[in-house]
Amino acid sequence: MDDHHEGHDQHKSHEGHEGHDKHAGHSPGMFKDKFLLTLAMTLPVVFWSEHIQDLLGYSAPVFPGSAWIAPVLGTAVFLYGGLVFLQGAWRELRAKLPGMMTLISLAIAVAFAFSWVVQLGLIAATALWWELATLVAVMLLGHWIEMRSVVQAQGALKELAKLLPDTATRLSGQDEQTVPLAELQNGDLVLIRPGERVPVDGIVRKGRSDLDESMLTGESEPVRRGEGDEVIAASINGQGSLQVEVTGTGDETHLSGIVRLVAQAQESRSRAQHLADRAARGLTVVALASAAVTFLVWQLLGATIEFTVVRVVTVLVIACPHALGLAVPLVVAISTTLGARNGLLVRDRRGLEEARNLDTVVFDKTGTLTLGEHRVVALTAADGESEDEVLKLAAAVEAGSEHPIARGITESARERELAVPEAEDFRAVAGKGVAASVAGTEYHVGGPAMLEDRDAEVPAALREAAEAAAARGQAAIYLLREERVLAVFAVADGIRPESRAAVDALHERGIEVTMLTGDAQAVAAAVAEELGIDTVFAQVLPQDKAAKIRQLQAEGKMVAMVGDGVNDAPALATADLGIAIGAGTDVAVEAGHIVLVRSDPRDVARIVTLSRATYRKMVQNLWWAAGYNVLAIPLAAGALAAWGVLLTPAVGAVLMSASTVIVALNARLLQRAEL
Repeated sequence: MDDHHEGHDQHKSHEGHEGHDKHAGHSPGMFKDKFLLTLAMTLPVVFWSEHIQDLLGYSAPVFPGSAWIAPVLGTAVFLYGGLVFLQGAWRELRAKLPGMMTLISLAIAVAFAFSWVVQLGLIAATALWWELATLVAVMLLGHWIEMRSVVQAQGALKELAKLLPDTATRLSGQDEQTVPLAELQNGDLVLIRPGERVPVDGIVRKGRSDLDESMLTGESEPVRRGEGDEVIAASINGQGSLQVEVTGTGDETHLSGIVRLVAQAQESRSRAQHLADRAARGLTVVALASAAVTFLVWQLLGATIEFTVVRVVTVLVIACPHALGLAVPLVVAISTTLGARNGLLVRDRRGLEEARNLDTVVFDKTGTLTLGEHRVVALTAADGESEDEVLKLAAAVEAGSEHPIARGITESARERELAVPEAEDFRAVAGKGVAASVAGTEYHVGGPAMLEDRDAEVPAALREAAEAAAARGQAAIYLLREERVLAVFAVADGIRPESRAAVDALHERGIEVTMLTGDAQAVAAAVAEELGIDTVFAQVLPQDKAAKIRQLQAEGKMVAMVGDGVNDAPALATADLGIAIGAGTDVAVEAGHIVLVRSDPRDVARIVTLSRATYRKMVQNLWWAAGYNVLAIPLAAGALAAWGVLLTPAVGAVLMSASTVIVALNARLLQRAEL
């Protein structure tokens, strides 16, 4: 897409959003204040209304000027309470998108003008002051409820930003200084005491603690963080004390990025939203046509002008596409925030909308289904040797090495929480392995070349384990004490502990799982077999990943791609739904429709669950909002007048507002969805 077209599309999206946003510049507090003052002016209008007095059988006090209570206060209600609707109508008409505000304004304007014509004695009829006042009051109440619901949904995540502390403890040598967050810069060292909230994004330079990150990732269990690990602003420190080097403050923090993504997603336009907007505009045309037909029919039937105007006003009020206008935006706001609170950041609403139709999910292997780091994936100890003991010894010997396989062995020991002993006299044996002394005994760790160099005899069980590892494309690493082989370790890219559950969850939802990797077929097949993956594309060059996605799409499949690297970006953009692992590169994150904050592949199934639940709520709300009008408009027009069933404008407003409240409450039920 060139810059011109991209800018044009952005303009259209923005314009569409503004056109739909009938409450631009408004707040729940404003509607609340307007409603309360309007209600105070409406009560006297209703109390001194002749129609209400006759209906309830009482007589209001009469005094000089009492006859002007209704017109004066009714006019005040129209100008004060009704102004927000008149202004909204002007914006709609100026944008050539007549909608709900246009209908409300037309209804109250007709009632206001008709009432003054009657009040001035130009025609013999009853003024509609109490109907006008109650209509405006009820409409303000409905809008207040709506605005509060939307703002609560949109603002829930932003409230997290307010949880950040105002100050932080900055370390300078041995000195501690309490400073405002605004004064912190990247590279500063801050102290985070037990129980404190982390003020910045950073890297732990000293200390170890369990952090509660649930408010950002949805992960309920505290996460262990130690030296070299990243921490994120707004998480809560556990019992340990941490010294953290600042890497992001203010708008650069992970939290601020989440808030921005949520805001963008809530403003992005989904297909369902476009459908709702078209339906609302269509309903506006239907309402205006129905009002015109109502006026003509009743006049041809000989009804009084007063009766006819009341019917017209009621039709205009009851047909307002209020619920229709709220049906989708409120679900969008709630689902986006619900996703964010569960570690699912929606960058593009259309992506979430498509997720319900997925039938194939393609995972990049390295860094997505696997850790992207070496681990001991299988261990076979010689007779009489303990698995934990040989792993501790190997980790002790490898502790001095920077080789990825060495780090994989030491990290595997750490993850098992083994007490690794100290080693001495570490030395690397070029091309063969490493050696070191542990408790006075020399040990060697290396591959087949080390065996040859040491002229070691490998027991049959260990030889079989090594051959099995080689068949799976894994490195076989041996631990030797003098010439005796103590163990063989199969070292490979470690599979994430959550990956099997992720594949199973997708299968439960009827979705096929495919793995895409540049690794050799043997390595890929081993991972696929362990995880139960349906299809494997191995030895795929980075530039060919997008072509594999197109191949699946050509077979008629709705495809999601899950990846974390730069070379995944084209495939993420090509897929019907691109899902970026949040811990991956910025390029991959920018190419994805949805970002997984906690890099947990199980969250892919949660996306499908959220998408399906969101779609159900949208459909329910659209059916209710549209179906309500099919019955309400003929009733408002007086179709049952022969049977004595007539609605007043105020009752019409109550029904219309009730419809809006039902839609709002139904949308709020989405918050109970379990992802």
